[in-house]
Amino acid sequence: MKNSITVLGIQADLVWENPKENIAFFENKINALKQRIDLIVLPEMFTTGFTMSPKKVAEKMDGFSVSWMQKIATEKGIAICGSLVIAENSNYYNRLVFVHPSGKIETYNKRHSFTLADEDKTYTSGREKLIINYKGWKICPFICYDLRFPVWIRNTNNYDLLIFVANWPQQRIKAWKTLIKARAIENISYTIGINRIGIDKNNNKYSGNSVIVDSLGKNISTLKNNKSGIVEAILNKRDQNNIREKLGFLNDKDHFKIY
Repeated sequence: MKNSITVLGIQADLVWENPKENIAFFENKINALKQRIDLIVLPEMFTTGFTMSPKKVAEKMDGFSVSWMQKIATEKGIAICGSLVIAENSNYYNRLVFVHPSGKIETYNKRHSFTLADEDKTYTSGREKLIINYKGWKICPFICYDLRFPVWIRNTNNYDLLIFVANWPQQRIKAWKTLIKARAIENISYTIGINRIGIDKNNNKYSGNSVIVDSLGKNISTLKNNKSGIVEAILNKRDQNNIREKLGFLNDKDHFKIY
């Protein structure tokens, strides 16, 4: 178990529906890293952008992109995660894939489909949360629109780190900034939110604003608008546990079931 882990997120301008070009970009960024990293986080649909044409780009779990993630994880001795379009059992999923340094894979299917873009008509939504145990940390990942639904995200599993990967548009970026902090504060959890930049094929503009915040909502690492780059932080679980013990807010949470 590690008391501290180093997490890093990569903010990028995604090339529309072009997995090989996007992966080449991320691989170059990762290969250029000099520091020791425990976990790398990539944006939502990092191989394609937020496409509603899954037939063009969907991959299997043993396909090019997931195999690349396993290659990076095992060669670099790190964990890596991000979401991509997966075809499985005649369905399409916006699926977050988390790959451990061993090559082991864990997955989370986006629960809240973005109806404004007809994602609910295109992709099958998930039904299960994922709690990843990694180096003694409990990590809970979500995808973009999930950020707006605090009941689903509520810290009933005593997780230590929240992850949000996104293609969150510039016109609603104030909500992104506000909700990232809100989810961190109400769940007393480190939170990393990785968004994209650029303009996609549907003329949606993205300004990034990727961020890592602590369990009190304080920014630890941020990126400027419309700039590619990284956010990076060393997270300390002992410090966070001390805050939880001192405040005791999670002891008073409601108990409920989600159907």
